Amino acid sequence: MASEVLQAPLVLEYPFTRSTGPVIGAFLTGLREGVICGIRRADGTVLCPPLEYDPLTAEPLTELVEVGQSGEVLTWAWNGEPRPMQPFDRPFAWALIRLDGADTSMLHAVFADSPSDMSTGMRVRAVWRSEREGHIADIAGFDPDPDPAGLS
Repeated sequence: MASEVLQAPLVLEYPFTRSTGPVIGAFLTGLREGVICGIRRADGTVLCPPLEYDPLTAEPLTELVEVGQSGEVLTWAWNGEPRPMQPFDRPFAWALIRLDGADTSMLHAVFADSPSDMSTGMRVRAVWRSEREGHIADIAGFDPDPDPAGLS
């Protein structure tokens, strides 16, 4: 006895949008303007990227502060052969970078020539896209800082 396969068309969609809100909206606006913002917690530490609520106390956070465009690599992983859907077409390192003035790190790419040019603790500086739109990709990535002491 053959059984008939029942089927029904189904369209899965999410017909809503989410406002970025005052904190994330300000962060994205800053990126469009070439500024990186974090947010100060009640204990004085700065989260970057900023969050709307303190992850430890759940208190709302509102005090945006500008952080530096340079920072320190806390850890990294080399990507020598980028895959087709990755954002870069050349070798690079994924890195957790703590920007100057921030107490947390952000994940981004470091454009080093080889894994031997990468190290934990190295200084890096943001590279900005020439045309920015208010998106994390407005920071194209980070380059090793040729003048980590700021002497030039």
